[in-house]
Amino acid sequence: MPTLEGLEEAGLEKIPDLSIARMRFELTLDPNTAKELNIDQAEIKRQLMDKIKAGFMTQLYHDVSSELKLTLNNSVLEEMEAKNKEELDKLTEAIENAEKNEGESEVREAMVKKCEYLTLIGNKEESLKMLKATLEKTNTTGHKLDLHFHLIRLGFFFSDNKIITTNLDKAKELIELGGDWDRRNRLKVYSGLYAMSVRNFQEAADNFLDTVSTFTSYELMDYLTFIKYAIISSMLALDRKDLTKKVVEGADINEVLHDLPLFKKYIYSLYNAQYADFFVALAEIEGFLKSDRLLAPHTSHYVKEMRIRSYGQLLESYSSLTVNYMANSFGVSEKFIDMELSRFITTGALNAKIDKVGGIIMTNRPDKKNWQYQAVIKQGDLLLNRIQKLSRVITI
Repeated sequence: MPTLEGLEEAGLEKIPDLSIARMRFELTLDPNTAKELNIDQAEIKRQLMDKIKAGFMTQLYHDVSSELKLTLNNSVLEEMEAKNKEELDKLTEAIENAEKNEGESEVREAMVKKCEYLTLIGNKEESLKMLKATLEKTNTTGHKLDLHFHLIRLGFFFSDNKIITTNLDKAKELIELGGDWDRRNRLKVYSGLYAMSVRNFQEAADNFLDTVSTFTSYELMDYLTFIKYAIISSMLALDRKDLTKKVVEGADINEVLHDLPLFKKYIYSLYNAQYADFFVALAEIEGFLKSDRLLAPHTSHYVKEMRIRSYGQLLESYSSLTVNYMANSFGVSEKFIDMELSRFITTGALNAKIDKVGGIIMTNRPDKKNWQYQAVIKQGDLLLNRIQKLSRVITI
């Protein structure tokens, strides 16, 4: 397991700075929601503008000022533009000098520096053009992968899924040609983060859990955030057996749970069937989801699916139980449980029936053996049909 201190240098440079994208998201939240989530929007606005000015991020200064309806300070803008021109002129001169006097490797390195600077100042279009030109000058698989990782981060920064998916696909192709161990692991983290952002929690969990002990992608997030994402994805995607093996008994995850008391409570309250505690933890997890720019769009879906999972886990233990018992187990009213179960039973999310007169919930366990038998019969019929078609072809 990576240590929590002193390993951030193991990752690539934080270009672009994804904390800026996080702050921009937090400033889009409704003020009442932000207050509920203990997000101080005034302080975040100050920090964001300070970062933009300190980094001479001209394009971001335009974009953020427009988003926040702030008046541009012309003297600040002129200073930024002058600094950008000065730096870009130097970088262009370095590329031209390398082309005239040095080799391909030095030319590529000079081009990479210009790519990084354009990204740092928030110039998306020029960054894309320069990265494309640099890729054309790059021959080695490892260096190409690093450029595609840069492009994927640019996609995350600007919430551009087309950039992300295009470059994930290219990176996967390159990895098959001989990517090293570090870049293979990095690609899994990038793939997992994108999968989570588009609600593919199964793929996210698989990728995250594969890299818990080898994580070095600090350019995307810190290690504790990575563990939070791994837990969020795994709790929904994994069955109880895999959750036990990979999370509950996972040594690497357990080593850092003391730093994440909410997430520890979230895992173990469901695992130990402490449903009232689980509902309290889930309500707090909902706050985390709402405050995260990648998970916020999926908050309602995620919380609903986790409620279904917890109800299903309790119902699987009984052939029948009272509505009162279930309500007490979850620390809610009978009316709430009746309403919840009725909705999820109707949609087929839960296999149960409610006797409203007797106040009894009866479970309808799917007959797995019968389902498997029917599946075998169906596959057998398909095989026979194919054999018959093949025999006709051979006879002819």
